[in-house]
Parts: sequence; structure tokens; C-alpha cells
Amino acid sequence: MKKILNDPNAYVDEMLDGLCLAHPELQRRGEDGRVVVRAIGAVPGKVGIVTGGGSGHLPVFLGYVGEGLLDSCAVGNVFAGPRMGDCIEAMRAADGGAGVLQLYGNYGGDRMNFDMAAEMLELEGMPVASVRVADDVASAPAAQHEKRRGVAGLVLVYKVAGAKAAGGANLETVAALARKANDACRSIGVALSPCVVPESGKASFALGDQEVEFGMGIHGEPGIWRGPLKSANALADEMLEHVTPELTLARGDRVTVLVNSLGATPAEELYILYRRVAAVLAGRGVSIVRPLVGRYATSMEMAGASLSVMKLDAELEALLAAPAVCPFWSVR
Repeated sequence: MKKILNDPNAYVDEMLDGLCLAHPELQRRGEDGRVVVRAIGAVPGKVGIVTGGGSGHLPVFLGYVGEGLLDSCAVGNVFAGPRMGDCIEAMRAADGGAGVLQLYGNYGGDRMNFDMAAEMLELEGMPVASVRVADDVASAPAAQHEKRRGVAGLVLVYKVAGAKAAGGANLETVAALARKANDACRSIGVALSPCVVPESGKASFALGDQEVEFGMGIHGEPGIWRGPLKSANALADEMLEHVTPELTLARGDRVTVLVNSLGATPAEELYILYRRVAAVLAGRGVSIVRPLVGRYATSMEMAGASLSVMKLDAELEALLAAPAVCPFWSVR
């Protein structure tokens, strides 16, 4: 294992220290410092939005705490969900008196701890709503969409919900918009190489030099097929074949597209993928609005990429364009 670190067991906490030192608009909270919040605190009268998840995926999850996005994040170990106590602390830190939306990826440990946190705080009188993002089409068929994982589409749902909350909407409305954005988004990824979790010091899976795994999850969950590496155009075409049918796109429709590096894949290769995606959608008469190309939801140093497509209406498009600022992304 070659990584720039001191002690593998201190990896997450030292990363959090450095992140907050580099970005003083963020602060660590909680008994063990595993909650990241906006330094200005909860905004009175605004719906608070809280997320959580394992480390190793920057900018997801904690990287999107900021103006017009998230108010707090509960942080787990690498590829491990946050503790229930940290979920509770994150929710309290986000509460400005208008209730709190839990907005996170659809993973078992996260569900369990956020559900228990919601039950406890609702007993104290806090209004709570929950939306689990489930955009990964490779993880379950459409008929079982509630079983799908949440991957890079989280970023787009964060943006929509954050903008709606910043505009003064109530908890019910913000949660409904988050569900609408979730329903409008589909994603799929392809992995070219594994990553190494610092605590284990071993590769998370094995791939041959010329192999890829199509549909693999961001923790190394099995994909749809494993086989020889294809061209960028062929990969882009196959990704679109999986994400677009459920969106029922027609000529004149508008979408936003996120081409995301899983960690090690350089921007040059992402733009080659985007080139093909843009050409195919243009050929179908579909317009792309505010595309994103870069590192938005990673898996340590895994090589590979994911594609997310969100079908837009006027409301979703306006919320994507609303101002937002966080350490890794700004919209002005």
C-alpha cells in the first residue's frame, strides 16, 4: 500500500482536521469530531438538510456542506456508515426550527442509524423527513427501485433540495422536491481498477490489466458484467443504454449530465466520455443543461467513471441554477 498518511487508524480524523483548516467555513462537532457543520450554524427558519456516509468518497458526502446545499454531515470510517450518535448530532446542528430533512444514499447501515436518530429526535419534537437517494440502475431492476444504491446522483439531489430549502420552502415541500429529483435521476458506473482501504491495506477487489467491471458500485459491489476494456464510445453508449430508458426521453427534452471520476481517472478521459454522451443525446434531440464533468463522488483512488442523467422540468432546472457554495463546487 502506497498512501500519503501517518497512521491508517487516524486517516479519517486527520483528513477532517485538514479539511476544516483549509476551509474554515466548516467546523467539526460531536463527541469524536465526526460531524461537519457550517461554521455559521443553523439558519433560523430554514429547513435543515443533513446527510451522512462513509469516508473515502470526497467530495461526497461532507464536501457538499455549504450555502445552498447541506447544513451538516455525519462522517463514518472509510466505506462505513456514521454512528447513530453522530447522525443525531448532525440533525441537531442543522435544525433552525423548521425541521430537518435526512438526505442520504440508500445503504443498510446508513438507513438503520438515520432511522433510529429520526425516531429519537421526533420524540423530542423535531419535525423530520427522510429521502434515500437510489439512482444506481445496476444495483436492482426498476421494479425493485427501492433496493438501488445511491451514487453520484446524490450530488444533483443535494443541489435541488438545498436550493429549495434556501428559498424558504417548508419541510414537506423540500422533501417532495428531493423525491422528485431522485425519481428523475439515473446513474451507472464502470470500474477499471480497485482501491485500497487504509485500515486493511489491501485492494478492495481484483481486475486484470485489460479488464473492466461494468456497473460496479462505489464500494466495489459487483456489477453487471466483467470483461475486456471497450472503447470510450462503446462504454458511453452502453451506459446511456442503461440510464436513459427509464427516463423516457423524447425530442425537445432537457437533461443535466454528470460524468464523474471514481478517483483516479483523469479529466481528459472524462471529457472523451462526455463528448460521446453529448453527441448521442443531441442526435436524439435532447438538450444538456449545466453539465458537470470531474470528481464529484469518488471511491478513494479507484480508476473508472460514472454517468448520471437527470431529466429536467422548469422547476428542477431553476433549482440547479440557484446559487450555491461549498469547498468543492460553486454555482453563481
